[in-house]
Amino acid sequence: MPRVRSLEQLRAEIDAIDNQLLSLLNQRAGLAVEVGQRKMKEAKRVFAPEREKRILQRLEKLNEGPLRRDMLRPIYREIISACRSLEHRLRVGFLGPEGTFSHQAAREQFGQSSELHPVPTISAVFDDVEHGRADYGIVPVENSTEGAVTATLDRLVNTSLTIKAESYLKVNLLLLSRSGRRDRVKRILSMPQPLGQCREWLKLHFPAVPVEEMSSTAKAAERAAEDDRVAAIAGIMAQERHGLKVVAAGIQDQPRNVTRFLVIGDDGIGRRTGDDKTSILFSVRHEPGALYRVLRPFADNRINMLTIESRPLKGRPWEYVFFLDVAGHVSEPRMERALDALRPRCVSLRVLGTYPVCRTLE
Repeated sequence: MPRVRSLEQLRAEIDAIDNQLLSLLNQRAGLAVEVGQRKMKEAKRVFAPEREKRILQRLEKLNEGPLRRDMLRPIYREIISACRSLEHRLRVGFLGPEGTFSHQAAREQFGQSSELHPVPTISAVFDDVEHGRADYGIVPVENSTEGAVTATLDRLVNTSLTIKAESYLKVNLLLLSRSGRRDRVKRILSMPQPLGQCREWLKLHFPAVPVEEMSSTAKAAERAAEDDRVAAIAGIMAQERHGLKVVAAGIQDQPRNVTRFLVIGDDGIGRRTGDDKTSILFSVRHEPGALYRVLRPFADNRINMLTIESRPLKGRPWEYVFFLDVAGHVSEPRMERALDALRPRCVSLRVLGTYPVCRTLE
């Protein structure tokens, strides 16, 4: 029969393993410092999402449990974040204030060892990176319920920044108030997007309660903390930050409510991972078949088109720009062939970025 160890013996083994982990983590950190010094000499970027993806993919293949994949990722996210900060502490702009879903997405992408900097608008996130006040920015681009975030698409039209990475955040909407009591709720506040994402739930459960739009979920939570008659639709970070109680949880109309975020920066394109995505911005002549002719080279080169969005051109009525996501890295021969065929068929064409596909929700 296997020997039964006492609680004290098990704890002693854990302590011994912790000692080994600490030593190994410091060895890893020391190597990260050397990597940072080498990058500085060679003028290479600190944030390398393709490298981070390869690390996680390799560890997930090696993992035999009992740690699950969803447990392993946040552990290594913080290890990578801490080691990266020894090379250079990244300053990352996000749509504030603190406690928003954008804040949560920034923390999950860059870890707590980065300096996460709230700004008032999506456009201000772009401005901070363009003017060097932030190393990177993270902005919402689409939601699985409400669709595209037009403020982000419009800003991508007139920026020199490129997309460095993408991330997905499962949006669990909470109805929050100071008391946590349904009968006390006389007003409900939130951003337009969360309000749209739980429109049917509100009609069913609070049909007579007025709903008001706010500039952020965190602002709504702040107002709820000040007035017991006000409830906010927000996330767990806003709840924790303002000490609110949950009136109802999971109130989004669609159970799989996900927001996609983009990381933007001004450095170069990363290496291939074998599982990449390329985002393209283009405009076409206003004539029959123009869009078909632009999209055909992707089919000819067996490139999978993932999403397409259109936005009106400012100051040019009934003319549009198109945003296209396709599978593959811009340096692949088939992608190069497709883009070469596209250029003479477009009025304008720009690669917005090529970056690792995020698969954390699978």
